[in-house]
Amino acid sequence: MLAALLLAGTLASGCTQVYHHGYMVPDGALSQIAIGASQDQVLIVLGTPSTVATISGEVFYYISQRGEQTSFLSEREVDRRVVAVYFDRNRRVQRLADYGLKDGRIFDYISRTTPSGGKESDYLALAFRPFGF
Repeated sequence: MLAALLLAGTLASGCTQVYHHGYMVPDGALSQIAIGASQDQVLIVLGTPSTVATISGEVFYYISQRGEQTSFLSEREVDRRVVAVYFDRNRRVQRLADYGLKDGRIFDYISRTTPSGGKESDYLALAFRPFGF
């Protein structure tokens, strides 16, 4: 009986699949985008954004999520990432942000800040809403 339980536990825990959805930013891609780069340069390095915001300036958002599925359980989301490229009026990069989840809050891994209220956090709230934040 004990051997059967151990075998079942081993089989259940050993079959984890990882799923990636959305745009996966290649390693080192963000370091290739300098402040002042053109929108065309961003499109060459990162490709077409997942979505674009045009209120209060233009912003390209690249959204991805990672899920895991263990054995016969349903897939659960374990990470979400939103890379935002903010442009000025001349369509030049004004700043970059790499948002993710840290301690249950939306977190910018580049500047190490949590966004405050305002339009930016409204867009991020939409991207993170399915995750429960």
